Amino acid sequence: MPRSIQGRMLLLSAVAILAALGIAGWAIGGVLERVVTEGIDRRLDAEIALLASTVDRDGRVDRAQLTARAGALEAGRGWHWRIEGPDGAIGSTDTPRLHGGPGPGDGPLPGPPGPPMLRDEADAPQVLEGEDRAGRSVHARRLVMQTGRGDVSLLAVAPRAVIARPLRDALVPLLAALAILAGLLAVATIVQLRLGLRPLARMRAQVAAIRDGTRTEVDEDQPVELRGLATELNALAADRAAALATARQSAANLAHALKTPVATLALALRDDPAAAAQVARIDATIRHHLSRARAGTGDTRASTRVAPAVADLAVAIGRLHAARGIAVTHAVAGDPAAAMDAQDFDELLGNLLDNAARHARAEVRVEVRAQSSDARRLDLIVADDGPGIPAAERTRVTEPGVRLDERGEGHGFGLAIVRELAELHGGRLTLAERDGGGLEARVSLPARHQTGAEA
Repeated sequence: MPRSIQGRMLLLSAVAILAALGIAGWAIGGVLERVVTEGIDRRLDAEIALLASTVDRDGRVDRAQLTARAGALEAGRGWHWRIEGPDGAIGSTDTPRLHGGPGPGDGPLPGPPGPPMLRDEADAPQVLEGEDRAGRSVHARRLVMQTGRGDVSLLAVAPRAVIARPLRDALVPLLAALAILAGLLAVATIVQLRLGLRPLARMRAQVAAIRDGTRTEVDEDQPVELRGLATELNALAADRAAALATARQSAANLAHALKTPVATLALALRDDPAAAAQVARIDATIRHHLSRARAGTGDTRASTRVAPAVADLAVAIGRLHAARGIAVTHAVAGDPAAAMDAQDFDELLGNLLDNAARHARAEVRVEVRAQSSDARRLDLIVADDGPGIPAAERTRVTEPGVRLDERGEGHGFGLAIVRELAELHGGRLTLAERDGGGLEARVSLPARHQTGAEA
């Protein structure tokens, strides 16, 4: 069976149509054959009646009368007639071989002599089939009469072709009409299936739009059979949104709950550099795991306008490192939107910019543009003119807590957070050498195309 519902329904419809038309053709053909055969039988019975009118009560044949009526009996090639009685046989000399009933030599039925009569008043002329001397099929009718001197057999034969020919002439256009009808039914079935399954395709597109973030629910104005499914899908989407909001709120509450104790501890230990460093490490670890918790509940339906976020972060990071003379420049092609939450985007780009600014000599450059191979994805590129990272170490530095330069600030979680957030949203972090020296961090992210109203 086909794997699609449409394929299965088409197959079942095709089988049903062919079976129905086959049965209809067989039934109509049978009716036509019976009608044609009955017409030939009536003609043969009329010939037998003419033959019977030339036989008297003693079984003698009035040859003069028979000769006068011979024109009505000679219907053409393949037609035969014959009278067999006590005085011998009269009629066609090439009588075909027949089977299907007793012959006149089987003996008369008992009864008093009188006028010619049937052997049994309840009997109709016998139907016989056979072949002529050329091997052609024939159809015959025979009547046996009882006379004073014995039985007289009256036989009328017609070629089977006179039945097959009109039957064939009628069946050819009939079969053509049935074939046309089958084609029309097939087209009607295909149209019906396409129209009937269109709500499913539309619902599938709406579910995909919910996953992409362009919709929040499916239309519940559906056919009766799909209305319940639409309601359940909307309930599922609402439950997912509520669970996501609860998880985000829990993460925010945890961050608030930990922020004050850690800040208080940092103030208390500010005169102890070693202890203060450990408190800072605790703070970075908490931020890392809170980011992972938030990433686990990431809303793939959200979107963030890239240009304002890049501009704000570039200004903020530039001010933080202004004392070192680090210039943070940016360029965003068009007004794209990234398919991720604004807080996640800020943290991803903020970690990249902070990491680049801490290692840059004089310049950090941010660029955002659509990928040339896939317009549905964005390339976020952050490049600095610092010492860069050796190729052998570029994979290791994205692991949590790994630092290549133990001097200065940082705890080795920035690039790990960037990698995890990128992978959460179906993206990828790639580290490479910048043209002219330094490090180039490239993040591939899914883009969300905005409507005119959103833009």
